Amino acid sequence: MPLRRFGRPGLIGLAARTAVVAGTAQAVQGAAARHQQRGVAAAHEQAQFEAARAQARATPPAPPAPAPAATGDVVAQLQQLAALREAGALTDEEFAAAKARVVG
Repeated sequence: MPLRRFGRPGLIGLAARTAVVAGTAQAVQGAAARHQQRGVAAAHEQAQFEAARAQARATPPAPPAPAPAATGDVVAQLQQLAALREAGALTDEEFAAAKARVVG
């Protein structure tokens, strides 16, 4: 029958206890580092959001659209575009785009 020791643990017991303590410390340290990294990332995202928000507030609104031209001007412009198309200076696609800009 083996003798059971009482009192201080042996060399293997001390090594096992040291390994458990060291492993636990490493796990706690890693968890704390991950938690800190998440906090830094969240703060960085919040700062970017606030900067974008401030920039959006500082951006002046777009100028109002120009008032539509008088009816006579529109007709004159359309006639001028039609003459350019007939002369071959504008393709059908260019004419359609210019007409859409003039008509509004």
